Amino acid sequence: MNGPGTFAWPPAPIPTERLVLRESEARDRAVFVELFASPEVGAHVGGARPRDELERAVPEVPGRRPGCFVVELDGTMIGMITLDPRGPERREAELGYLFLPGAWGRGYAFEACAAALDWFSGARPGDPVVLTTRSANDRAMRLAAKLGFTEVERFEEYGAEQWSGVRHGRPVGGIR
Repeated sequence: MNGPGTFAWPPAPIPTERLVLRESEARDRAVFVELFASPEVGAHVGGARPRDELERAVPEVPGRRPGCFVVELDGTMIGMITLDPRGPERREAELGYLFLPGAWGRGYAFEACAAALDWFSGARPGDPVVLTTRSANDRAMRLAAKLGFTEVERFEEYGAEQWSGVRHGRPVGGIR
């Protein structure tokens, strides 16, 4: 591996039962813009950004960095998963995910996050993963529990109670 908080990148595409996790490509740019401009998605991540601003700012190949997976269904991007290092001195990563609203409620977030976490457990054995979400986001709270995160703390930020959990490096199971 490349040192604390980093890992070899990019991995080979990761297939699941219905999805593929892969590195970003130029063809994904429109979906990245849609994710960050969506009012439904923005309601959970501090607000949507103006589409015209995103059209100017998003690079030709967005998300091309270690820890950023495109989530693909039937050849089309439906979301993204991130595993970002939490600082050079800390051996942990923070899990993040965004999906287009049309993909919500179908189990794709669990399937994709479980595959990314299983990959991370192999790439960084024993390293913990943290997740923070608004405690009022029932879907995110259920997903965190299903993925094996346990509560570390609750705190106020962005005008709402936040929940922070940790998951120590172990496979989620049920994902090939």
